[in-house]
Amino acid sequence: MRVKAHIPNMFTFFNLILGVLSIINILQEDYVAASLLILLAAFMDRFDGSLARKFDVESEFGKELDSLCDLISFGVAPSVLIWSFQLGELGFFGLGAILLFAVCGAYRLARYNIMEFDGVYMGIPITMCGGIVALMTLYSINYSSNAYVVSSIVILLSYCMISKRIKLKKR
Repeated sequence: MRVKAHIPNMFTFFNLILGVLSIINILQEDYVAASLLILLAAFMDRFDGSLARKFDVESEFGKELDSLCDLISFGVAPSVLIWSFQLGELGFFGLGAILLFAVCGAYRLARYNIMEFDGVYMGIPITMCGGIVALMTLYSINYSSNAYVVSSIVILLSYCMISKRIKLKKR
């Protein structure tokens, strides 16, 4: 098998590694590093699919692998990050917001994997939503923010991931 066939999956696995490292940093309460790792994972995720197309090595395996890794890096890690940093103080309401975010992210990824792609995304990609949560955390570290406002944004992002009304064209 050609070496270049493995390059896109290496980027996908690096995305996963960064997501897991983000969770480890959350457990150590290093929220800046955790947020930056999520953003770096988004950067890695940007290239795996384009490299697969460039090297003509797209596969169903790669598509599934990408979704599994994306769920960790952009669904689970951002949920745990924002809950640990800010929404935990809201109790059940904060927990509900982050669980909704992770569930909607998984739903969006599963729906995307079974759709025929015609150049238009339905809903906002989980990568973008997870990145927004990481950026909100970085903002909240330096500036005061209301946990109820943050949880409302997390709920809105959850809806945006699964909405069929939001359509984005692939560039």
